[in-house]
Amino acid sequence: MIKIPYAFVPAQVLLRWSKKIEGISSRLKVMFPKLGMDLRFSEMEASDNDYLGMCLIASGAIFLFLLVSLFFILSKFNLDRVFIYALLVSVILTLFIFIQQISYPKFLVAKRVRSIEQNLMPALQNVLIQINSGVPLFDTLVNISFGGYGEISNEFKKAVKRIAAGEDEISSLEQLATKNSSVYFRRSIWQMVNGMKAGSDISNILKDIIETLGEEQLISIQKYGSQLNPLAMFYMLMAVIMPSLGITFIIVLSSFISLSEEVTKTIFYVLSGIVIFFQIMFIGLIKARRPNLM
Repeated sequence: MIKIPYAFVPAQVLLRWSKKIEGISSRLKVMFPKLGMDLRFSEMEASDNDYLGMCLIASGAIFLFLLVSLFFILSKFNLDRVFIYALLVSVILTLFIFIQQISYPKFLVAKRVRSIEQNLMPALQNVLIQINSGVPLFDTLVNISFGGYGEISNEFKKAVKRIAAGEDEISSLEQLATKNSSVYFRRSIWQMVNGMKAGSDISNILKDIIETLGEEQLISIQKYGSQLNPLAMFYMLMAVIMPSLGITFIIVLSSFISLSEEVTKTIFYVLSGIVIFFQIMFIGLIKARRPNLM
């Protein structure tokens, strides 16, 4: 399934139109070397050439809509150079939207990896318990696929379908490893596959995998904790100390130069907006740096 953010036109129509500008998109795709890999890992049924063409057409339609809308809106204010202002704003907004459209497969991959790695430890522990209880591997895969482990359940559903269609278990698991973008998931599956090929006890392999993931989790938590210290200092400086000093300075300054009430309120509103912006940015930084295995 192909999806283009902020697109007014259906994806199938965009795909047909993208064939007409194939020459342009083939020249521009060198600027996005990882787009093809992100599309493959996000399971979008489109090549990097087609997807780039779809984004160009969708962004072009948005640009025309913004240009016409802003031109008519700004014309009501009797401003000079209305077309230039509308053109500049439309170009900036369209460029921002185009970057988001190109980055959308990467966002889907990151979201998928986060879901996989957050559920990887409990899923493997469940597999180990079932294997030790004498449950066959195929039945274990079926149970995990319906166990509510997010993207891991979806991945194992693919393996179950292949095995049910006649493919052997090792080949099915190898397919999962080669078509997944999570390093921890690929490593775990490859260890299982190599152990099965060598005829080793799969329960011992799973124990080693879970133990290794536990160590990786501990290291990532320690690294995450060390990154929080400078972030906390940055937050205290930009969201607590500087606004407090700024308010004190404005109060003292207003007593000397007699600032009007409207100017003083405007300054305080601007400071409040800056503080809110830094708080949101700080929350986003903490969330982005949080390890997926946690």
